[in-house]
Amino acid sequence: MTSSTPSNDRMPAPAVLVLEDGTRYPGRAYGAEGTTLGEVVFSTGMSGYQETLTDPSYAGQIVLQTAPHIGNTGMNDEDTESRRIWVAGYIVRDPSRVVSNWRANASLDEILVRDGIVGISGIDTRAVTRRIRSDGSMRGGIFSGADAALDADEQLRLVQQAPEMSGQNLSAQVSVDVATVTAAVGERIGNLAVLDLGVKQATIDNLAARGFEVHVLPQTASIEEIRAIDPVAVFYSNGPGDPAASGDHVELLRSVLDDGLPFFGICFGNQLLGRALGLGTYKLPFGHRGINQPVLDKSTGKVEITAHNHGFAVEAPLEGSFDSPNGYGKVEVSHVGLNDNVVEGLRALDIPAFSVQYHPEAAAGPHDANYLFDRFRDLVIAHIEKKDTK
Repeated sequence: MTSSTPSNDRMPAPAVLVLEDGTRYPGRAYGAEGTTLGEVVFSTGMSGYQETLTDPSYAGQIVLQTAPHIGNTGMNDEDTESRRIWVAGYIVRDPSRVVSNWRANASLDEILVRDGIVGISGIDTRAVTRRIRSDGSMRGGIFSGADAALDADEQLRLVQQAPEMSGQNLSAQVSVDVATVTAAVGERIGNLAVLDLGVKQATIDNLAARGFEVHVLPQTASIEEIRAIDPVAVFYSNGPGDPAASGDHVELLRSVLDDGLPFFGICFGNQLLGRALGLGTYKLPFGHRGINQPVLDKSTGKVEITAHNHGFAVEAPLEGSFDSPNGYGKVEVSHVGLNDNVVEGLRALDIPAFSVQYHPEAAAGPHDANYLFDRFRDLVIAHIEKKDTK
């Protein structure tokens, strides 16, 4: 929920961040002024705030940047990951007063005002982060400008009445309404059906660069609509919300697996593959968000620094293989988060399907996991060659 009016060039208006436990953090308005409500989460990236803000996976969330100085590189037209800013609100400690990058064509503050994003600055972001790490992600509200003067009890009531992230299906908010097509680059492999649950432009670009003609489909797409484009494979993107509330997408994926099509899922797509295979998902205490998360690739023994944005995870045994409860053969956990041993990837051993819990396109970096797009390409080519020899 967001209501806002633009700020202007006067001294920043007062603002306050209110958490659902009643904790209050007074500060200054940043971006648009008004009221916004959402789940307060923190991102540990030292850079890449433009990619974070335009990542559809952050829909419904008020994002706190743990890096203290934000905005120094401004905003440009090349690095946006989608058609708009998706965060419900924005929290920074020290916004840059000067834009210092030759590619910038606007300041961060100007774009926050343009897109109506209510933010707050000048608060102790370390204190907020420590509270979330200690007590878990919680609902919050930013009240700025005239709304900062609302009665404190009324502000807390609004926060506590906001919907929790658990149980929310937010894909319809971020998905395209009509299908779009991006041509393959280089030697064409075939059509790839991408279910848009909140896809990022860098993901589309990476898939097209591997020879796929990328058909981005609305999240309402049916199995018949997927079959109609004669795809060589199917891809599920990242996205916001609770995977347990996306039963239709899980059933669609089961139809894809039953058709024998190769599948690759990232982030939200990993959680939905887990549920399609018959595994459970659960909400993490405060999630993984940032571009500095260490993950072990169990097949190579290498540790990768990866880009994450997820508040839910898959329940699965970390060692050995196990039977898919839904009858898709053997499955193994392929990647593990080294900070807390969370499942960060799944690989089906008897069908052509795998997924990871993070963002291999890593817009803003790092690029340790970019090889996963090549792994997907190789899987699809091997599947096509196997079909041709029958």
